[in-house]
Amino acid sequence: MTKIKLPLLVAYWLTVVVAMALNIIPWGGAFLMVTPDWVLLILIYWALVAPETASVGKAWVVGLLVDVLTGQVLGQYALAYAVSIFLSVKQHKRIRHYLIIQQSLVVFMLLLLARILVFWIENINHQPVSMNFWLPVLTGAIVWPVVSLLLRNIRIV
Repeated sequence: MTKIKLPLLVAYWLTVVVAMALNIIPWGGAFLMVTPDWVLLILIYWALVAPETASVGKAWVVGLLVDVLTGQVLGQYALAYAVSIFLSVKQHKRIRHYLIIQQSLVVFMLLLLARILVFWIENINHQPVSMNFWLPVLTGAIVWPVVSLLLRNIRIV
């Protein structure tokens, strides 16, 4: 088992808490429809740069916290985050060496997978879903280079 450095662990949890805060801020107007899943973007970043820090179990716990914070079905985001992070950690050595545009495409696919899982769970309960439901996937892929660059600059290793 790899020993995780304390500053890296603190940076991980601090960025996750900030991302949770960004997820629950009451955005107004059109920005509400296109707000990416900040928490999943942060989890994917940590899974790619420090896979020993971002585990499937931590993603599950963070997903449960997001479920509670957003008032969703318990386990919905937990499943979506755990599956996405499993795939990210599994392929982190390959994805890390991609160009930022290629990484954005991979992040798009991971966000899409998570959104499909959330869509599936919400449709089990017969909750109506509009076409705007899919916009955060696109905006998440678009903001990925910025998120990656910002986190690279503030990462404590």
